[in-house]
Amino acid sequence: MADQRSRRVTLPGADELFFRPSAPVPPEPAPSTSPAPSAPAHLHDASAVHTAPVTPPAPRRPRAKRQRAPQPSGRQRHDEKITVYISAAELLALEQTRLTLRAEHGLTADRGRIVREAVAVLLADFEEHGESSMLVQRLINESN
Repeated sequence: MADQRSRRVTLPGADELFFRPSAPVPPEPAPSTSPAPSAPAHLHDASAVHTAPVTPPAPRRPRAKRQRAPQPSGRQRHDEKITVYISAAELLALEQTRLTLRAEHGLTADRGRIVREAVAVLLADFEEHGESSMLVQRLINESN
């Protein structure tokens, strides 16, 4: 059978369109295949289409007995996402903390950054103190 490649055009997302990197990004080489004559020319412009290189997943390594807690990532683009459900009171406390950091300490941080910092602190405490860590103690108290 003939070539089974998809004829769908991959368009950049909003974050690629409006993200301005600090260093200039070198242009990607143009694809070596010629565009199909039936498609409009603007859909085949190499600068208009951004595709990320596909890399195979890394082989899994055996888990070490103790892993170092990751450093908080700060303000950058993240590839992984989780959804966390919190109560209205927890969301209000998080937002009040964000505003207090801004008003009293001059620190601008979004809610996600605050949560990543809190997770990093909690994981570092767990790594250092293990069973007596704040995380273990809070989870024990919550289950009682």
